[in-house]
Amino acid sequence: MNSAVYPGSFDPFTNGHKDIVDRALKVFDHLVVAVAVNPGKSAMFTLPERIEMIREVYPGSANVEVDTFEGLLVDYLRRRKSRAVIRGLRAVSDFEYEFQMANMNRKLYPKAETFFLMTGQDAFYVSSRLVKEVAHLGGCLEGLVPPTVLERIRRKLEEGK
Repeated sequence: MNSAVYPGSFDPFTNGHKDIVDRALKVFDHLVVAVAVNPGKSAMFTLPERIEMIREVYPGSANVEVDTFEGLLVDYLRRRKSRAVIRGLRAVSDFEYEFQMANMNRKLYPKAETFFLMTGQDAFYVSSRLVKEVAHLGGCLEGLVPPTVLERIRRKLEEGK
């Protein structure tokens, strides 16, 4: 099977992330959306909530698996016996960081190959950070996140009141 890993924090999962998943599935038969545990980041959603959120966007999909990992991505790749990594690029500013990460991953795990996908024109400006900021300031999120994610964000904000 032709499989790849798409790592990220996905807090929350945006239409930009969905665009990358959908387009990666045109090249790969199977995609693991690997939700990273990052204790240094302050998350809006818990790890289990983020996993559920992505599964709700792809219910019953045999081609999309949602998993989690902590530590180095290359260690996760080795455990999964995987080599292909998907990374989304929104703008030129993303490239330098992603290029460094791809080369470090290849240095640590020479079998690793990173495939960069440009986010589509409808979502290139969308980031999880901006979605959270707009949400906290009461802005409209329609079209920025999948409908199931939008509902989760609304509930999360109501809980916080």
